[in-house]
Amino acid sequence: MGCASCSTVGEDGVALGCNNNGGCATGGCNKMNVFDWLSDMDAPLASDFDIVEIRFKNGRKEFFRNSNDLVLHTGDAVVVDVPNGHHIGHVSLQGELVRLQMKKKKVSNNDDIKVIYRIASQRDIDKYRDVKKREMPALYRTRQIIQDLKLKMKLTDVEFQADNTKATFYYSAEDRVDFRELIKVLATEFKIRVEMRQISLRQEAGRLGGIGSCGRELCCSTWLGDFKSVSTSAARYQNLSLNPSKLSGQCGRLKCCLNYELDTYMEALKDIPEIEKPLATEKGHARLQKTDIFRKIMWFCFDKENNWHPVPISRVVEILELNKNGKKPASLTEDVVEEFDSSQGINSDLVAMDKRFSKDKKKNKRRNKRRKPNNRNRNKKPNNPNNKS
Repeated sequence: MGCASCSTVGEDGVALGCNNNGGCATGGCNKMNVFDWLSDMDAPLASDFDIVEIRFKNGRKEFFRNSNDLVLHTGDAVVVDVPNGHHIGHVSLQGELVRLQMKKKKVSNNDDIKVIYRIASQRDIDKYRDVKKREMPALYRTRQIIQDLKLKMKLTDVEFQADNTKATFYYSAEDRVDFRELIKVLATEFKIRVEMRQISLRQEAGRLGGIGSCGRELCCSTWLGDFKSVSTSAARYQNLSLNPSKLSGQCGRLKCCLNYELDTYMEALKDIPEIEKPLATEKGHARLQKTDIFRKIMWFCFDKENNWHPVPISRVVEILELNKNGKKPASLTEDVVEEFDSSQGINSDLVAMDKRFSKDKKKNKRRNKRRKPNNRNRNKKPNNPNNKS
């Protein structure tokens, strides 16, 4: 997770390359990055909001109070208060936008919010870097212990606290897991306090990251923070194929993006009637095959036919009303078929055709008579003066 110029963090805790202190304009330096669109605006209140949003490993964010009136900038490494110790995080957001974020996440502004101790020094950053080196070996070793204990759980990540007194193990599981024995083994193995935190499969995919079928980074790892339930009815409303391999994301659950356009489809579906049975016409029963929601067109097919007939929604409503009253239209497009008088319609055409062909026959006879040579003159020999009879 980083752009080409500042994909890593320097020794002093700031981003390398662009020197923008982690607030990259492209949003690629950090997971769940938020653009502070109020940074260049004066605060409407007399005093700035004293709560700051701090980012930790893999985009995890919490709110802390700046009670010491420290001069902070986006991307600064700070030492914050956590239960039974301290931890190091980076400033991700401050000012009035933090108030909006707290309101969105329903976080109360009370005494439960922890404080920021100080800006992290170089010694704090060096110690934290040494502590982070323990994470990957601990992750592999813990997975081996889980296999030995035959526990049905999947370990995703390990996060060590900056003071090296506590480690948080993130895992996912389908059912409840009795990990009391696992905690004893881990505490003895790593000589540290252990906290097991279960996360959902969507949160696991967000922590790991990846590229979706759309070709972009996963929404859950870049900007999506609240995971809403997704049902197969969302795919039905949008006329999508109910194929689990196409509707499922990398987490194995239904894609979160199925909910993005659902409200628009639900609004458009209000004008489309429900077809519970085939439409009855004099030509036969027409069954619904496809609905173009935004163009307001429904496609029907008669029994024992392969052709689809597009019918506007207004016409479908008329046919449903006729069927409700016990009437059948002549077809999907016409209510009544125009009847022709046989004496004036079809027979008159035949008479006109007979007259026309009779005239043509007379003309052809006259032409043949003019062009027909005389047989007597054809057989008569020409006069030869030298011929003496």
